[in-house]
Amino acid sequence: ISATLTYDTLRFEYEDFPETKEPVWILGRKYSVFTEKEEILLDVTSRLWFTYRKNFPAIGGTGPTSDTGWGCMLRCGQMIFAQALVCRHLGRDWRWIKGKRQTDNYFSVLNAFIDKKDSYYSIHQIAQMGVGEGKSIGQWYGPNTVAQVLKKLATFDTWSSLAVHIAMDNTVVMEEIRRLCQSNFSCAGAAACPAVEADVLYNGYPEEAGVRDRLSLWKPLVLLIPLRLGLTEINEAYIETLKHCFMMPQSLGVIGGKPNSAHYFIGYVGEELIYLDPHTTQPAVEPSDSGCVPDESFHCQHPPCRMSIAELDPSIAVGFFCHTEEDFNDWCHQIKKLSLVRGALPMFELVERQPSHFSNPDVLNLTPDSSDADRLERFFDSEDEDFEILSL
Repeated sequence: ISATLTYDTLRFEYEDFPETKEPVWILGRKYSVFTEKEEILLDVTSRLWFTYRKNFPAIGGTGPTSDTGWGCMLRCGQMIFAQALVCRHLGRDWRWIKGKRQTDNYFSVLNAFIDKKDSYYSIHQIAQMGVGEGKSIGQWYGPNTVAQVLKKLATFDTWSSLAVHIAMDNTVVMEEIRRLCQSNFSCAGAAACPAVEADVLYNGYPEEAGVRDRLSLWKPLVLLIPLRLGLTEINEAYIETLKHCFMMPQSLGVIGGKPNSAHYFIGYVGEELIYLDPHTTQPAVEPSDSGCVPDESFHCQHPPCRMSIAELDPSIAVGFFCHTEEDFNDWCHQIKKLSLVRGALPMFELVERQPSHFSNPDVLNLTPDSSDADRLERFFDSEDEDFEILSL
């Protein structure tokens, strides 16, 4: 029953931010509770918030019409990916203000997640693509599975033209990422690359050669890193490193949660994580013929939830967005600096080239666009069996 309560009935559970001198970090932005509380809440409200929905078109034509009880990790995957699309098309500084007319790009981002079969990242697409990852429709996902599925779906999203990399085996290989992000742009002249030209014009960039060259040499990167930070609970040694991830300007946040309950973590204050919670059921929303969507239910308009970092389930996926090669180089620099922080155990390794234990010929010769899914079984024991849906 609790899963179908609305947030109006639950409102009393949501405390405001604590009055603390500790800084509040939200996706790479630092705030003070004393002087910037409105800005904090506006930043949180501006994130796209995806929850359980009911009465959407049946998945696969005959499947479920609601994801209550099973879709929470899929919704968290949508939220972290929506944040990447917001950064890609609207920018990190963009804010949603209730009642204010939004741009076409905003509605294009939102429409990519609407609950219908032809939206790029709809619950329908994620659930059906998950069948290829061994998940039947209605089965619970772990963070790694949802990352693999989103990577596959992103190949159809030519508007966003993202390079999605999933770093397996706790290792981020810089060479692999550079090859992926530069993969589509080996052609010589602009005339041979109409997609780049169209992208520049489509997104309203000035036609300066420098801008075009930079865009043409780097596809915006979504980097997802599935991790296991302990056996049954998070190892305290990782907590400082996890906090630093939310401080980086490239941060897309973290998907994970408590056992059997997924959340989208967008920041922290003190020893508490700040998150958006998908566990409320709202009616499905129909887009209008014009493409505009009644969008208030996609923005969390009360103070966000908080929980102790120590309660975090150790299976997570951390996300980063690097719009340009400079962003990626800066991210690498920050990760290397982080390895020098005392008391902060690195959550993953950053290396220039493939480690020797990856050196299967089929892995070394991966084409830039090929899926990492084939490597999954060899290099990463799926975490999903640790999550069991409790019978209601």
